[in-house]
Amino acid sequence: MNYDQLPSAYHAKQQERIEKLRSTIAEKEMVVAVGNVIPDHGDLRIGTGRFLNAAVLFVDICDFTSRLSNTMAEQEMMLRMLSFFFTEMIRIVEDYGGTVEKNTGDGLMAYFEDEPGEGETGAKRALAATLTMFYASEHDLNPVIARTGLDPIQFRAGLEYGSVTVAQVGRARGYNSIVAIGTPANLASKMLNFGSKNEIVIGKKAAMQLPPGWQQWCHVVERGSGFYYLANGTPYPFYRYVGRWTGPKPERSMLELLAGLPMPTIPPPPKIFGE
Repeated sequence: MNYDQLPSAYHAKQQERIEKLRSTIAEKEMVVAVGNVIPDHGDLRIGTGRFLNAAVLFVDICDFTSRLSNTMAEQEMMLRMLSFFFTEMIRIVEDYGGTVEKNTGDGLMAYFEDEPGEGETGAKRALAATLTMFYASEHDLNPVIARTGLDPIQFRAGLEYGSVTVAQVGRARGYNSIVAIGTPANLASKMLNFGSKNEIVIGKKAAMQLPPGWQQWCHVVERGSGFYYLANGTPYPFYRYVGRWTGPKPERSMLELLAGLPMPTIPPPPKIFGE
């Protein structure tokens, strides 16, 4: 996987699966039924955890509570929209080597571990995944959502890097869930309060893990984060990451890279969801 750009081959496959997903959801019969039983989840081992260095990503849909969801019909349409959106967001996380911890209904949380050896950092892969999420949302998902008469989905993201313990807590025969223990997870969650629609906020540790060419798109959040280094009391900065994918790009072959030949101009793949 090339994390320095949005590969056109990947985007073409992405468009195909999004169209299949749209078709599957559209063909379903009523997806909300009258009932009085809450769906349960399987029991998981409790009280175990894993300590690791990783990037923690939070994604949050903006103005979610303002969407109408009073009637059964409205709630069913909401379910279809969320299924359409989050199925692709989760797939992107997985394609970029991340693991989804939880889906909160209007957001999700995911981890991206560092690749072994001299591989890509979790921070770079998490940010690359986030950029792909924004591109897919704008160009592939929202055009479909808008044609149903619903407002397009706008979201924000918070991203931090560091040491966390991922653990399962709760009762074996009661409520339990996966939680992230550690400052990076706390900061990534708090960063959402500093982001507006379609913004990415990242912490300094995450920014320092990015390649120099990516760091130029980090702009300091003017109002302080409210967090400080314990060692010296200096403020811990947050950044708005303003870089975005400009569009899918073909990947260079190894022969072209070795020969130093320029890439020929290749038109982008046709859009599935044209206006």
